[in-house]
Amino acid sequence: MKTVKIQLNSIDKVKSFVNDISRFDTDFDLISGRYIIDAKSIMGIFSLDLSKPIDLAIHEESPGEDLDRVLAPYIVE
Repeated sequence: MKTVKIQLNSIDKVKSFVNDISRFDTDFDLISGRYIIDAKSIMGIFSLDLSKPIDLAIHEESPGEDLDRVLAPYIVE
């Protein structure tokens, strides 16, 4: 499992994020404090505090370059 910090601070960014990761068969979770939700659930994402970065857990050992390229606009340092 790999974890990265992402920022989803607008409605459009949330919609494009869900559309982008839904193309992959891998399981993704968003972790914010004690809450863990399915990252492919747009309703679940809107239940989180989107004003600060969120941890994205990728449940695959080697996600590949395609996933890295898709996630690049959302990742924060």
